Amino acid sequence: MRIKRFLVIGAHPDDAELMFGGCAVKLAGQGHEVKFVACCNGNAGHHVEKPEALAARRKKEAAKSAATAKITEYEILDNPDCKLVPTIENREHLTGIIRDFKPDAVISHRTCDYMADHRITAQLVQDSAYLIMVPLFCPQHQVPEKSPIYLFSYDTFKKPWPFMPEMAVAIDEVVEEKIAMLSCHESQFYEWLPYTYGTLAAVPVAGEERRQWLADGWLPRDRQQAEAARAQLKSRYGEPGLTVNYAETFELSEYGRQPEPGELNDLLPR
Repeated sequence: MRIKRFLVIGAHPDDAELMFGGCAVKLAGQGHEVKFVACCNGNAGHHVEKPEALAARRKKEAAKSAATAKITEYEILDNPDCKLVPTIENREHLTGIIRDFKPDAVISHRTCDYMADHRITAQLVQDSAYLIMVPLFCPQHQVPEKSPIYLFSYDTFKKPWPFMPEMAVAIDEVVEEKIAMLSCHESQFYEWLPYTYGTLAAVPVAGEERRQWLADGWLPRDRQQAEAARAQLKSRYGEPGLTVNYAETFELSEYGRQPEPGELNDLLPR
């Protein structure tokens, strides 16, 4: 079996889980290599915690999530939240990470997004799509034999253009594991995000009720993906694709290597 390699680059710890958590569980279980990268250290995502303590806490949460999914690595870069900028240094750093890992595919945000860190992460990733094969740029990192495929993860933004799924992966059988990964990020899914939504008082204290509350709040996002990509699911899975409840979907970037016919279908997990 050829070991496939996937690099998922999010703005913050927990973004990669939302984009690719189900796929990561599937791939890791099949013996493939998955690495998560967070471009920011997560030090501003809270209403009570202090930045330094929060960054340390979020690093521990990310490590717990990685262990839950049994992925290869979860790297958090030392950029503060809300201050990520597309500098030459950040471009070089990210290009080096991609070259060193030698992924078959790189997955990240689109540049149309409500959050500045997401947009800048997307820009840095897209900037690397050509530079990855330029030997005189970052010469200390070896150029890969083949450029990776670049994929955008799902979002609901419509301007300047809506997300257009090229490929869908059914994740019904691993949604419990995906929720377990999200649950590792307690500071976010049980504290900060409910605070921003005005629902903090409704968060259950512990146990199965707490896990179910998280699933009820976040699995609809993956259900929406399945509904929006029903044609892609049917094309990939046949008639069973019509009854898939949860999916993770991806749009092909024009900037990276364009896959051969059938290559993307073979690359992503079934």
